Amino acid sequence: QVQLVESGGGLVQPGGSLRLSCVASGIDFNRSGLGWYRQAPGKQREFVAQIFGRGTTTYVNSVKGRFTISRDNAKNTVYLQMNNLKPEDTAVYYCTQIYSNHWGQGTQVTVSS
Repeated sequence: QVQLVESGGGLVQPGGSLRLSCVASGIDFNRSGLGWYRQAPGKQREFVAQIFGRGTTTYVNSVKGRFTISRDNAKNTVYLQMNNLKPEDTAVYYCTQIYSNHWGQGTQVTVSS
């Protein structure tokens, strides 16, 4: 059974930082590409970042230079370090295994003063 469990969301002031984690089970983690998506209220889910097995990463333009995706294969965990957060980053953030229909339950990130 595939499980993706996100954590690390919360309320943070503009300019602050958060680190999201996603622990995966039931997949071949080392060979899997992992991604982060987000969905703001009233908007469609959008791509944020992804990382492939060899460490190749891509980001949506709006987070480049502020967010960093990484992975720890020994812990079956993918991270999203988010710095200099802005109110427009407010959303539910989801972890996914790329090229699958496997998603986590999401973690809420709220950026507000």
